[in-house]
Amino acid sequence: MSKTKLKYICSQCGYESLKWIGKCPQCDNWNTFVEEYVETERNKPLTRKKFSDPQKISEIQAHEEERIKSGIAEFDRVLGGGFVKGSIILLGGDPGIGKSTLAMQILAKVHTKTLYVTGEESNRQVKLRAKRLKVDKEEFYVLVETSLNSITQSIENLDPSIVVIDSIQTVYKSDLDNSPGSITQIRECALELMNQAKRNNYAVLLIGHVTKEGNIAGPKILEHIVDTVIQFEGETNNTYRILRAQKNRFGNINEIGVFEMFEEGLKQITNPSELFLSGRGNDISGSVITATIEGTRPILLEVQALVTPSNYGNPQRVATGFDYKRLSILLAVIEKRGNFRLSSFNVFINMAGGVRIDEPAADLAVCCSIISSITDKNVSSKIALVGEVGLGGEIRSVNNLDQRIQETEKLGFDEIIIPYNNLKGIKDRHKIKIKTVDSLKTVINYLF
Repeated sequence: MSKTKLKYICSQCGYESLKWIGKCPQCDNWNTFVEEYVETERNKPLTRKKFSDPQKISEIQAHEEERIKSGIAEFDRVLGGGFVKGSIILLGGDPGIGKSTLAMQILAKVHTKTLYVTGEESNRQVKLRAKRLKVDKEEFYVLVETSLNSITQSIENLDPSIVVIDSIQTVYKSDLDNSPGSITQIRECALELMNQAKRNNYAVLLIGHVTKEGNIAGPKILEHIVDTVIQFEGETNNTYRILRAQKNRFGNINEIGVFEMFEEGLKQITNPSELFLSGRGNDISGSVITATIEGTRPILLEVQALVTPSNYGNPQRVATGFDYKRLSILLAVIEKRGNFRLSSFNVFINMAGGVRIDEPAADLAVCCSIISSITDKNVSSKIALVGEVGLGGEIRSVNNLDQRIQETEKLGFDEIIIPYNNLKGIKDRHKIKIKTVDSLKTVINYLF
């Protein structure tokens, strides 16, 4: 016999409680508990389970499986080389960002049988989008269904290589009393799809909604279940989109793919450095170029700074695409080690192109852009800066410097400023002029 029991589950981390709690004791978030009806088994006869025996790791047979190429190089880069058979991928992003468009373009380019399952649109709406995207693939199947039992049965009958579920929040399991989109339904449906995919050796791409904070809707355990989590980022009023891996069991999580949205669909940008530097003006103070590494790809970015006098007691500190706390540290270093008073100035930092930078190699460029703005002296547009700034004002070494130098050299830069400690680690011979610095004061004296 089964018994229905009421539980309260945290929508962020999946923590369960028998009563409502204001603050989750596991993830420390407030007002995240929602009530769910859970069906539990009772009076179930005890059965002896069959356990598997431990194996020596040297006796386990494993080999690299051939991946399914999506036909879109930027998407394959983010996945780590393409779809892995039996894997399950979660794609999130804001409404209207282009998740369904990207999924349809991927299925249209794969040279195998594919299935697009939609619970939000009709057959006619899907056909209209396919016409706009000029999709004319023969083995492109569409299924309008929300019942998980019907979906899994159709997948078994069709036997596709890739399945897209648009979206996981609309799918429901009929033997659960919870409504579609609830924590229990999302978790159980994702687990069932994962088991079916691994058993039948096909790849699943789940499209997920996001909350107003930008997080993927549903329990946090959903991101633990899947093999890969990728986020589609960008402003709906901007044509550029960035695809970023947040979790990947089969590749690098720091890889990004860059796309541009057109009326006929998304087009990949194979050289994002030229894109991010295309709108840069010459001889403008507060503008500095840095070379960053996203996964295995070097990208040149423009760091923009604007320093203005503050008319109020508390000056503003605004950072777009850069860590706010890191900016506060760098401002303190500039004041202490560079002798620039910024306590009465507003400071605005922007990474041009909508890219977010997390690595500390951009510290030197951020500091120099701020100093350039406050002194109103521009840095040459043919100079790139790379280096981490320490609390003592020292310039610390960075990794993958050869790749950064090659990218700046390829795009026609005349000079690159790097940390002194990195000089011995440079393997290749480069034609570009390389200037080494050991402190922030040395850079200030050299540039300004």
